[in-house]
Amino acid sequence: MSTILIVEDEPAIATAIAQRLTAEGWRTEVARDGLAAVDAAARLQPDAVVLDVMLPGIDGLEVCRRIQADRPVPVLMLTARDDETDMLVGLGVGADDYMTKPFSMRELVARLKALLRRVDRAAQASVSPAEESKITVGDVVVDRQQRRVYRGVEEIHLTPTEFDLLVMLASAPKTVLTRERLLAEVWDWVDASGTRTVDSHIKALRRKLGADLIRTVHGVGYAFEPPEEDAP
Repeated sequence: MSTILIVEDEPAIATAIAQRLTAEGWRTEVARDGLAAVDAAARLQPDAVVLDVMLPGIDGLEVCRRIQADRPVPVLMLTARDDETDMLVGLGVGADDYMTKPFSMRELVARLKALLRRVDRAAQASVSPAEESKITVGDVVVDRQQRRVYRGVEEIHLTPTEFDLLVMLASAPKTVLTRERLLAEVWDWVDASGTRTVDSHIKALRRKLGADLIRTVHGVGYAFEPPEEDAP
Protein backbone atom coordinates (compact mmCIF):
# COMPACT_ATOMS: atom_id res chain seq x y z
CA MET A 1 0.00 0.00 0.00
CA SER A 2 1.50 3.30 -1.11
CA THR A 3 1.65 6.32 1.19
CA ILE A 4 0.71 9.70 -0.29
CA LEU A 5 1.46 12.97 1.48
CA ILE A 6 -1.08 15.69 0.62
CA VAL A 7 0.14 19.25 1.19
CA GLU A 8 -2.82 21.62 0.86
CA ASP A 9 -3.93 24.49 3.07
CA GLU A 10 -7.54 24.62 1.82
CA PRO A 11 -9.44 22.16 4.08
CA ALA A 12 -12.16 21.30 1.56
CA ILE A 13 -9.66 20.46 -1.20
CA ALA A 14 -7.36 18.54 1.17
CA THR A 15 -10.26 16.47 2.52
CA ALA A 16 -11.61 15.72 -0.95
CA ILE A 17 -8.20 14.56 -2.19
CA ALA A 18 -7.56 12.45 0.91
CA GLN A 19 -10.96 10.76 0.67
CA ARG A 20 -10.50 9.94 -3.01
CA LEU A 21 -6.96 8.59 -2.57
CA THR A 22 -8.02 6.55 0.46
CA ALA A 23 -10.83 5.06 -1.63
CA GLU A 24 -8.16 4.01 -4.14
CA GLY A 25 -6.46 1.99 -1.40
CA TRP A 26 -3.62 4.38 -0.54
CA ARG A 27 -2.59 5.59 2.90
CA THR A 28 -2.79 9.37 3.14
CA GLU A 29 -1.70 12.14 5.46
CA VAL A 30 -2.43 15.86 5.12
CA ALA A 31 -0.07 18.73 5.94
CA ARG A 32 -1.53 22.24 6.03
CA ASP A 33 1.61 24.36 5.64
CA GLY A 34 5.09 24.19 4.19
CA LEU A 35 7.12 23.48 7.33
CA ALA A 36 4.68 20.78 8.44
CA ALA A 37 5.03 19.24 4.99
CA VAL A 38 8.84 19.03 5.22
CA ASP A 39 8.58 17.41 8.67
CA ALA A 40 5.89 14.97 7.49
CA ALA A 41 7.92 13.95 4.44
CA ALA A 42 10.95 13.19 6.62
CA ARG A 43 8.83 11.18 9.05
CA LEU A 44 6.57 9.32 6.63
CA GLN A 45 9.00 8.71 3.75
CA PRO A 46 5.98 8.86 1.38
CA ASP A 47 5.84 7.14 -2.00
CA ALA A 48 4.52 10.34 -3.62
CA VAL A 49 3.58 13.90 -2.66
CA VAL A 50 0.65 16.00 -3.87
CA LEU A 51 1.90 19.53 -3.26
CA ASP A 52 0.09 22.87 -3.55
CA VAL A 53 2.31 25.74 -4.66
CA MET A 54 0.69 28.46 -2.54
CA LEU A 55 1.16 27.61 1.15
CA PRO A 56 1.54 29.50 4.42
CA GLY A 57 5.03 29.58 5.88
CA ILE A 58 7.26 28.45 3.04
CA ASP A 59 5.77 27.97 -0.42
CA GLY A 60 5.45 24.73 -2.33
CA LEU A 61 8.55 25.38 -4.44
CA GLU A 62 10.76 25.60 -1.34
CA VAL A 63 9.01 22.56 0.14
CA CYS A 64 9.81 20.63 -3.04
CA ARG A 65 13.47 21.70 -2.91
CA ARG A 66 13.82 20.55 0.70
CA ILE A 67 11.99 17.26 0.18
CA GLN A 68 14.06 16.39 -2.89
CA ALA A 69 17.31 17.33 -1.14
CA ASP A 70 16.52 14.84 1.60
CA ARG A 71 15.26 12.00 -0.61
CA PRO A 72 14.09 11.82 -4.23
CA VAL A 73 10.31 11.32 -4.29
CA PRO A 74 7.71 11.81 -7.03
CA VAL A 75 5.96 15.18 -6.60
CA LEU A 76 2.74 16.24 -8.30
CA MET A 77 2.33 20.00 -7.92
CA LEU A 78 -1.00 21.84 -7.80
CA THR A 79 -1.43 25.50 -8.66
CA ALA A 80 -4.24 27.96 -9.12
CA ARG A 81 -2.31 29.71 -11.91
CA ASP A 82 -2.21 28.34 -15.43
CA ASP A 83 1.17 29.85 -16.18
CA GLU A 84 3.91 27.97 -18.03
CA THR A 85 6.59 29.94 -16.18
CA ASP A 86 5.25 28.56 -12.91
CA MET A 87 5.26 25.09 -14.41
CA LEU A 88 8.88 25.37 -15.52
CA VAL A 89 9.95 26.66 -12.11
CA GLY A 90 8.15 23.75 -10.46
CA LEU A 91 9.84 21.23 -12.74
CA GLY A 92 13.15 22.97 -12.12
CA VAL A 93 12.99 22.37 -8.36
CA GLY A 94 12.19 18.69 -8.73
CA ALA A 95 8.47 18.28 -9.43
CA ASP A 96 7.57 15.42 -11.76
CA ASP A 97 4.14 16.59 -12.85
CA TYR A 98 1.90 19.63 -12.60
CA MET A 99 -1.88 20.19 -12.47
CA THR A 100 -3.87 23.42 -12.52
CA LYS A 101 -6.88 23.99 -10.27
CA PRO A 102 -9.70 23.19 -10.70
CA PHE A 103 -8.77 19.64 -11.64
CA SER A 104 -10.50 16.33 -12.10
CA MET A 105 -10.05 13.84 -9.25
CA ARG A 106 -10.05 11.10 -11.84
CA GLU A 107 -7.12 12.69 -13.65
CA LEU A 108 -5.30 13.29 -10.36
CA VAL A 109 -5.57 9.59 -9.52
CA ALA A 110 -4.48 8.59 -13.04
CA ARG A 111 -1.39 10.79 -12.87
CA LEU A 112 -0.45 9.52 -9.41
CA LYS A 113 -0.78 5.92 -10.58
CA ALA A 114 1.46 6.70 -13.55
CA LEU A 115 4.07 8.29 -11.26
CA LEU A 116 4.06 5.28 -8.93
CA ARG A 117 4.29 2.82 -11.84
CA ARG A 118 7.36 4.65 -13.15
CA VAL A 119 9.03 4.51 -9.75
CA ASP A 120 8.34 0.78 -9.49
CA ARG A 121 9.62 0.20 -13.00
CA ALA A 122 12.81 2.14 -12.33
CA ALA A 123 13.40 0.24 -9.08
CA GLN A 124 12.97 -3.14 -10.78
CA ALA A 125 14.78 -2.28 -13.98
CA SER A 126 18.17 -3.80 -14.62
CA VAL A 127 20.41 -3.49 -17.61
CA SER A 128 20.95 -6.86 -19.25
CA PRO A 129 24.46 -8.02 -20.17
CA ALA A 130 23.53 -7.60 -23.83
CA GLU A 131 22.70 -3.95 -23.27
CA GLU A 132 25.14 -1.13 -22.80
CA SER A 133 24.51 0.47 -19.43
CA LYS A 134 25.72 3.81 -20.80
CA ILE A 135 24.34 5.79 -23.72
CA THR A 136 26.85 8.15 -25.27
CA VAL A 137 25.73 10.66 -27.87
CA GLY A 138 28.11 13.50 -28.63
CA ASP A 139 29.40 14.81 -25.30
CA VAL A 140 26.36 13.53 -23.38
CA VAL A 141 26.68 10.34 -21.34
CA VAL A 142 23.60 8.73 -19.78
CA ASP A 143 24.40 6.04 -17.21
CA ARG A 144 21.21 3.98 -16.96
CA GLN A 145 22.54 1.73 -14.22
CA GLN A 146 23.40 4.56 -11.84
CA ARG A 147 20.80 6.99 -13.27
CA ARG A 148 23.40 9.71 -13.76
CA VAL A 149 23.84 12.13 -16.66
CA TYR A 150 26.97 13.99 -17.75
CA ARG A 151 27.63 16.59 -20.38
CA GLY A 152 31.35 16.73 -20.82
CA VAL A 153 32.81 16.56 -17.31
CA GLU A 154 29.78 18.18 -15.65
CA GLU A 155 27.17 16.02 -13.95
CA ILE A 156 23.62 17.19 -14.69
CA HIS A 157 21.05 16.58 -11.97
CA LEU A 158 17.69 15.52 -13.40
CA THR A 159 14.38 14.55 -11.83
CA PRO A 160 13.30 10.90 -12.32
CA THR A 161 10.89 11.96 -15.07
CA GLU A 162 13.50 14.07 -16.85
CA PHE A 163 15.93 11.17 -16.71
CA ASP A 164 13.41 8.72 -18.20
CA LEU A 165 12.54 11.22 -20.92
CA LEU A 166 16.22 11.74 -21.78
CA VAL A 167 16.85 7.97 -21.93
CA MET A 168 13.95 7.63 -24.37
CA LEU A 169 15.28 10.39 -26.63
CA ALA A 170 18.97 9.50 -26.40
CA SER A 171 18.31 5.81 -27.11
CA ALA A 172 17.16 6.80 -30.59
CA PRO A 173 19.33 9.77 -31.62
CA LYS A 174 18.15 11.78 -34.65
CA THR A 175 14.83 9.90 -34.56
CA VAL A 176 11.71 12.03 -34.19
CA LEU A 177 9.56 10.73 -31.34
CA THR A 178 5.99 11.96 -31.19
CA ARG A 179 4.56 13.58 -28.09
CA GLU A 180 1.97 10.80 -27.92
CA ARG A 181 4.67 8.11 -27.89
CA LEU A 182 6.64 9.94 -25.23
CA LEU A 183 3.50 10.24 -23.09
CA ALA A 184 2.80 6.53 -23.45
CA GLU A 185 6.37 5.35 -22.83
CA VAL A 186 7.52 7.81 -20.16
CA TRP A 187 4.32 8.87 -18.42
CA ASP A 188 2.22 5.73 -19.04
CA TRP A 189 -0.60 7.91 -20.34
CA VAL A 190 -2.86 6.35 -22.94
CA ASP A 191 -4.34 9.60 -24.26
CA ALA A 192 -2.87 12.79 -25.66
CA SER A 193 -4.23 15.15 -22.99
CA GLY A 194 -0.78 15.74 -21.52
CA THR A 195 1.18 16.96 -24.53
CA ARG A 196 1.79 20.26 -22.74
CA THR A 197 3.46 18.29 -19.95
CA VAL A 198 5.87 16.81 -22.51
CA ASP A 199 6.65 20.28 -23.89
CA SER A 200 7.33 21.67 -20.41
CA HIS A 201 9.66 18.79 -19.50
CA ILE A 202 11.54 19.27 -22.77
CA LYS A 203 12.04 22.93 -21.87
CA ALA A 204 13.28 21.91 -18.43
CA LEU A 205 15.75 19.46 -20.03
CA ARG A 206 17.01 22.16 -22.36
CA ARG A 207 17.60 24.52 -19.45
CA LYS A 208 19.71 21.91 -17.68
CA LEU A 209 21.50 20.24 -20.60
CA GLY A 210 21.65 23.06 -23.13
CA ALA A 211 19.29 24.26 -25.82
CA ASP A 212 21.32 22.71 -28.66
CA LEU A 213 20.58 19.01 -27.98
CA ILE A 214 16.86 18.52 -28.63
CA ARG A 215 15.26 19.53 -31.92
CA THR A 216 11.58 20.43 -32.09
CA VAL A 217 9.63 19.03 -35.02
CA HIS A 218 6.60 21.30 -35.01
CA GLY A 219 3.29 19.49 -34.82
CA VAL A 220 5.01 16.12 -34.31
CA GLY A 221 7.49 15.81 -31.46
CA TYR A 222 11.18 15.92 -30.62
CA ALA A 223 14.53 14.43 -31.67
CA PHE A 224 17.79 14.19 -29.72
CA GLU A 225 20.43 15.68 -32.02
CA PRO A 226 23.66 16.92 -30.43
CA PRO A 227 25.61 19.32 -32.67
CA GLU A 228 28.09 17.69 -35.02
CA GLU A 229 31.70 18.02 -33.97
CA ASP A 230 33.79 20.27 -36.20
CA ALA A 231 35.81 18.34 -38.73
CA PRO A 232 39.59 18.43 -38.11
